[in-house]
Amino acid sequence: MSARKLYGFAAILIAFAVFALAQQAQQPATTPEIKHVPIKATNPTSGKVMYNTYCAACHGTTAKGDGPAAPALKVPPSDLTQLAKKNDGKYPGNHVSAVIRGEADLAAHGSREMPVWGHLFRSISGGHEGEVQQRVANLTGYIESLQAK
Repeated sequence: MSARKLYGFAAILIAFAVFALAQQAQQPATTPEIKHVPIKATNPTSGKVMYNTYCAACHGTTAKGDGPAAPALKVPPSDLTQLAKKNDGKYPGNHVSAVIRGEADLAAHGSREMPVWGHLFRSISGGHEGEVQQRVANLTGYIESLQAK
């Protein structure tokens, strides 16, 4: 093989390597992992504070399912503003409460990525069932206030 052909072959190899590196650099970053942290106690009387503390990371501050952790989930979080609309205009409060407590199975949650808040609320409420019920009721009520009109 002549030197000219050898240099031509080397140039083609280098061009392919540069192209491959450029393609690799253009690929989007990998999906971020969800960082699990211990639950932080909040005021059980404020549904808004609980929502922002416990739910907004996945469901977003506007409850549309666009929180910062949403891209890391296998199944996109629900748009909580559409619950009443999807239920013939009636807010499904009992169902929402059951989901929060971890008593309702949701196909959308797949491998149960959504935490079972009832259990977690018991842990921060020192086992006081009345406070757990207050938390669930106030969080459910706040989500109702977010329904699209």
